Amino acid sequence: MSPIEVFAETFLDICVHVSLAILTVSFLIIVFRTVRGPSLPDRVVALDMLVAVGIGFIAAIGVLTHYYLYIDIAITLGLVGFLATVAFARFVLNRGSAGDETIMQEVKESVERREQGL
Repeated sequence: MSPIEVFAETFLDICVHVSLAILTVSFLIIVFRTVRGPSLPDRVVALDMLVAVGIGFIAAIGVLTHYYLYIDIAITLGLVGFLATVAFARFVLNRGSAGDETIMQEVKESVERREQGL
């Protein structure tokens, strides 16, 4: 193995570990946002980001273990996550159009926060 290949392997290993650390921090922040809210659309976006972080974890582990079938799994999870986001968006849209009191209250609170500049 040439010195360039050794450097490249070491550099890739360090980059994967750094990316796993960043993904872990982002996972914790996203879980906090999912639990805290404040509204249903915020939670839907947080769940979508959770899927994206999961894809990142799977891809990083695939590169780390040199088992590249994980990349195919990550792509499949991306497709399923997209469909879940569309389903959540339709759910939120239908709740709003049906005049559900809880979603109407959330919309009013969101408009008030926006007007106050929060």
